[in-house]
Amino acid sequence: MNRYEIEKLYKSKLKELQHHDKLYHQESEPIISDADYDRLKHEIIKIEKENKFLKSEISPSKKVGYKPSKSFAKYTHKARMLSLSNAFDKADLENFEKKILNYLNTKINLEYSVEPKIDGISASLTYINNKLEIGVSRGDGLVGEIITDNLKTIKDIPQKIESKDFPENIEIRGEVFITKKNFSKLKDKFANARNAASGSLRQKDSNETKKIPLNFVAYTYGYIKKNNFNSQSEFLFKLKKWGFKINKENKIKKSIEELLEFHKKFELKRFSLDYDVDGLVYKVNDISLQNRLGYTSNSPRWAIAHKFSADSSYTKILNIEIQIGRTGALTPVAKVQKVNIGGVLVSNATLHNEDEIVRKDIRIGDVVKIERAGDVIPHVIEVDITKRKKNLKKFAFPLKCPSCGSKTIKEYNQTTKKYDAVRRCTNESYDCEKIAIEKLKHFISKDALNIDGLGKKVIEKFWELHLIKKPQDIFNLNYDKIEKLDGWGKLSTNNLKSSIQVSKNTSLQKLIYSLGIRHIGIENAKLISENVKSLKSFIDIISNDKINKLLNIDGIGQTQINSLKNFFSDKTNIKVLLDLDKILNINLQTVNKNGVLKDKTFMFTGKLEGISRAEAKSLIEKNSGTTLSSVSKNLDFVVIGQKPTKRKIDQAKALGVQIISQNELKKLID
Repeated sequence: MNRYEIEKLYKSKLKELQHHDKLYHQESEPIISDADYDRLKHEIIKIEKENKFLKSEISPSKKVGYKPSKSFAKYTHKARMLSLSNAFDKADLENFEKKILNYLNTKINLEYSVEPKIDGISASLTYINNKLEIGVSRGDGLVGEIITDNLKTIKDIPQKIESKDFPENIEIRGEVFITKKNFSKLKDKFANARNAASGSLRQKDSNETKKIPLNFVAYTYGYIKKNNFNSQSEFLFKLKKWGFKINKENKIKKSIEELLEFHKKFELKRFSLDYDVDGLVYKVNDISLQNRLGYTSNSPRWAIAHKFSADSSYTKILNIEIQIGRTGALTPVAKVQKVNIGGVLVSNATLHNEDEIVRKDIRIGDVVKIERAGDVIPHVIEVDITKRKKNLKKFAFPLKCPSCGSKTIKEYNQTTKKYDAVRRCTNESYDCEKIAIEKLKHFISKDALNIDGLGKKVIEKFWELHLIKKPQDIFNLNYDKIEKLDGWGKLSTNNLKSSIQVSKNTSLQKLIYSLGIRHIGIENAKLISENVKSLKSFIDIISNDKINKLLNIDGIGQTQINSLKNFFSDKTNIKVLLDLDKILNINLQTVNKNGVLKDKTFMFTGKLEGISRAEAKSLIEKNSGTTLSSVSKNLDFVVIGQKPTKRKIDQAKALGVQIISQNELKKLID
């Protein structure tokens, strides 16, 4: 599958998801099963992971649910109602726990609260002075719909709490659902139980909602004025004491093995339950650890949903195509005979990389088992050797780039002492057509120059017409020629011209990111731009072989330095930067810094206790401080942990830099 086909597939999946989101969340009339909806969502995320040039604000990786209906008053959640990341097997769970321990920089044994993932509708209940004041749907995670009167019709939701230890201001969250027994009486009116629950909650007349036997189970809180709970299990116990229904199947487990064993047993048991579940939710039980771990952009770091079995099927590999990414990565994709897996017709399967093909001995013509475990492009599990025909040749991964003919290599990783699994085209310039087109698409993307009207398909068309070959060409287009093209006219051409003109005013961070340098994402581009301050300084560093200076930036390592050196060793890439310097107006973005560490700089040396460098750095930045990676006269504090580097301590003393302990840093922040 080529780039155009991938982009076309991605956009069609997004459009399909939007359609089902509207039916699912807003109109309460889904036309696909929950399992298929879940697969579609994770298919899109999988495509994004395998094709970094794909980005969209409507991607499920960036949003939750669907915008609230205009039929209800809106309510902004005090704390976002996020979705959960998913696990499908042991490896996913091990990776989940590994990330937690790395972030916390500890080797403690984690305890998990295990709760069935009921397939219902999320709702939030705000209680003030023991009385239910407002009930809200999840909406898009940021803004929900006020459905208080409808929620008050549910017998499981207490409208007043008598307990004296109930918080004076708290938001209880849970799931609204219908039991299988009750749904059997309504199945002629609704497609499924979830549809019945959703449709009932979105009635304009609460008397209509009252006619539907809805249930509610509580499982967490969003906002709380004062938190006196030490664990998730303790909070669940309190919920029950206060009069809320909680799930009787909630458990505490103390290892990945225990989670897997319980999941296996529960998957068999779930069909005998009187409600629908599609997995189990695992939460770090310790609430203080939950608070430390915090959230990513769309999910908590401390919780994950372990879904039930994936669908799989057998089919035949018709061909293996090689895709080429912006950074030269060669990705193999199997074209297969169309096969129905879980109600979805599949014609492509990812093969990941060359090593995966070799390890599984995958050949064109093989019959293979394909699994869809939330993947957009499903993956090949194994080859059915018993059905292999004689004389099928091993697949020869290209040693030369299919696009430009340059040599392809596997880079040697000095850290792991192994060669990378991904083979890459060695041409990082604009001489490789496929790489050049992907670089241009990246240059105009939302997080880069963000040029409206100059989408990916337009880039491909302009490339074919020789209107654009390099980024600087965008600012010198032949608008007379464009105006005469099919689908274009005076208005659209003028709009494009205006958008390009607006894009000339940008930040150094966006410019550095827009160049598409490997290992230099948005965050690294931000770190570099904040350090070098101006494009003139950045060009000076590049032109005069001073890239090693950037090693002083905390967060920039040898991998990024090597990548920068490799990218700018090509004269074409340097010329692109110099030409853009003459065209763009670079404005450094100012950051509002009002925290307790305002204008203070910190450097760490030694192993910190009970906290990772990443978390410590995050704490400093949240409080408006800055972290550096080396001792200099610009440094205010050196924070020492266990076994600090003596050389750094001596340098700090010589420069009169204040040396503080981890506890002293905590006092500064507190």
